[in-house]
Amino acid sequence: MKNLINTSLKTIAIDFDGTIVEHRYPKIGKQKLFAFATIQALQRKGHKLILWTYRQGKSLEDAVNYCKSNGVEFYAVNENYPGESLQKGYSRKINADIFIDDRNVGGFLGWDRVWQIICGEVSHR
Repeated sequence: MKNLINTSLKTIAIDFDGTIVEHRYPKIGKQKLFAFATIQALQRKGHKLILWTYRQGKSLEDAVNYCKSNGVEFYAVNENYPGESLQKGYSRKINADIFIDDRNVGGFLGWDRVWQIICGEVSHR
């Protein structure tokens, strides 16, 4: 049975360290296989992508610039929409339909599997 995740456009939150690149925080690790090709393909399909990472300040700027240099500009970075202002005391929780993160139960599946699940080619179960 095919996954129904591809029936509409989604907001997808994507982690950086351990997901787009290997863990080397605060440095930038080696790019994960198929990371940018998959992210670019998701953007071409019309999904709204948010970079959702622990990074802040200079290390966040480095990650954003690294993504830009690899052809990816995110809809938003660590916020639900560009320019969102957080009120004091509120969580930085992102409102997304899908979270792609190496800290998922079972770990990071790999970009090939992520693509298959999001595009409905295989079941995520």
